[in-house]
Amino acid sequence: MRIARFTRDDDISYGFVEGEPGDERLHVITGDPLYTQLKPTGVVVGMDEVRLLAPVIPRSKVVGVGRNYRDHAREMGNEVPTSPLLFLVPNTAVVGPDDPIVLPEFSSEVDYEGELAVVIGRICKDVPRERASEVVYGYTCANDVTARDAQRGDGQWARAKGFDSSCPLGPWISTELDTSGLSLRTRLDGELVQDGTTADMVFDVPDLVAAVSAAFTLLPGDVILTGTPAGVGRMEPGQRVEVEVEGIGTLGNPVVFR
Repeated sequence: MRIARFTRDDDISYGFVEGEPGDERLHVITGDPLYTQLKPTGVVVGMDEVRLLAPVIPRSKVVGVGRNYRDHAREMGNEVPTSPLLFLVPNTAVVGPDDPIVLPEFSSEVDYEGELAVVIGRICKDVPRERASEVVYGYTCANDVTARDAQRGDGQWARAKGFDSSCPLGPWISTELDTSGLSLRTRLDGELVQDGTTADMVFDVPDLVAAVSAAFTLLPGDVILTGTPAGVGRMEPGQRVEVEVEGIGTLGNPVVFR
């Protein structure tokens, strides 16, 4: 099932998506599906009648994972971690489909990083790898936008990866997905710049859920970013970046400078 969050007539609603790409329709549901039973209202709307929002605004945190693809670690001149390299992103960094990525004034080197994102569905701590699926609500596309010069200069990643609009999520959450070998592609102004597969992750989704939950209590709506394949690069004002994950869809955002 695909669950979207959207606005129509200034009201924020949720719905499940049906139809093929280019012909999807939204079946409106009551409440927040992370907290209430999914119940259709009987209202069906077209995508042209709504504006999609980030499918989830994490209640407490986004947890990023660095260097989780060997080819990306190599292209950045880094060693592959022997355990997941974790960092935190504030929920104020989250934006949705077609929202602008606003380049920060403190950086002149802002990169795209297309990723698969995991959405947590229940409060949990110390989750064993073999039970990770029990706490996952679903998956969405993410762009782990990074101010590369700030990342180098600061020595830690809070500002480089946590500035406002640095974590686009969308277009919706896919609740049933085998993440063992999904294609992950990023396009910049329509040109393919990243072409990877989740099969190449150093630590897979169950590994990451176990590692992250060993460090932090996870709450419903928290998000884990699973890392990016090789091909990261610069974004400039006026460009558009699109992240496509097999089985989910495409997340697109324009790049602007305020």
